[in-house]
Amino acid sequence: MTRARTAGADRLRRSLHFVPGANEKMLQKSLEIAADGLVLDLEDAVTPDRKDSAREVVGGWLKDVNFGRQERTVRINPLHTPWGHDDVRVTMRHPPDAYLVPKVSTLAELNELDALVSRFEKEYGHEPGKVGLILVSTETPRGALNLPQFPECPRVISLSWGAEDLSAAIGASRNRAPDGSYLEVFRYCRTMTLLSATAGGVQPLDTVFVDIKDHAALRQESLESAWMGFTGKITIHPGQIEIINEAFTPAPDVVATAQRLVDAFTIEEKQGRMAFSFEGQMVDVPHLVRAQRVLTRHAAIIAVRNK
Repeated sequence: MTRARTAGADRLRRSLHFVPGANEKMLQKSLEIAADGLVLDLEDAVTPDRKDSAREVVGGWLKDVNFGRQERTVRINPLHTPWGHDDVRVTMRHPPDAYLVPKVSTLAELNELDALVSRFEKEYGHEPGKVGLILVSTETPRGALNLPQFPECPRVISLSWGAEDLSAAIGASRNRAPDGSYLEVFRYCRTMTLLSATAGGVQPLDTVFVDIKDHAALRQESLESAWMGFTGKITIHPGQIEIINEAFTPAPDVVATAQRLVDAFTIEEKQGRMAFSFEGQMVDVPHLVRAQRVLTRHAAIIAVRNK
């Protein structure tokens, strides 16, 4: 019998913001920002000599801190490192909503992590299947090649991608052209992440934008991400969050047009028509699907604002 997808694949994640593990000051600041989710980072933000202490601190945050509406995600170290298993063991005492899983290479790795989380759900008495996996799916060459397989793990709720680690892994001296556009292999990874996520029924998240001072370029890239079908973007600086949230929030005129279109389809369908002229253009079922998604996203954002 096939296991159902872990809940959370449809959760609002316009911005998923990194918080260095064990940095109490930055955590407190992050609780006040508008990010839809926080990533408590035990991997790159923590030096090897502080891994054990940071893990205990993050475990304490999960136990004691009220995160309000923000999703609680922990970026663990890969299981093949000396720290990955302990990251899961300690943080599952009071489990997060999801784990952000870096440097994924194979479906077998995900199934191993799935089994480990299931083991601690049982050991600690938690309801099974509640903790999701958000993957950084292209940080290794094998991961980039295996992308379409990853949603087969039922704990996976979202795919993101990474250009920085992949650059190092393949020997690329840079991942963007001088004009700021991604080089071909990284465009491929971005596109395949979007297609693999949507084909697998999970959420596609765009990667970080590392130039924290170039807000104009961030805004343009975020808008293009939203146009393509990504549902959000990972952030590394608080100054990026408002820009990204706005890009992934349908504008009022877009929402109004979507509502008029859905209303028009309701009327036309009663007449047996699913293709007709609407406000100067021909529309059919794909236009209806896009409009319904706009309204669904708008409703999710309103629900968050009212919390």
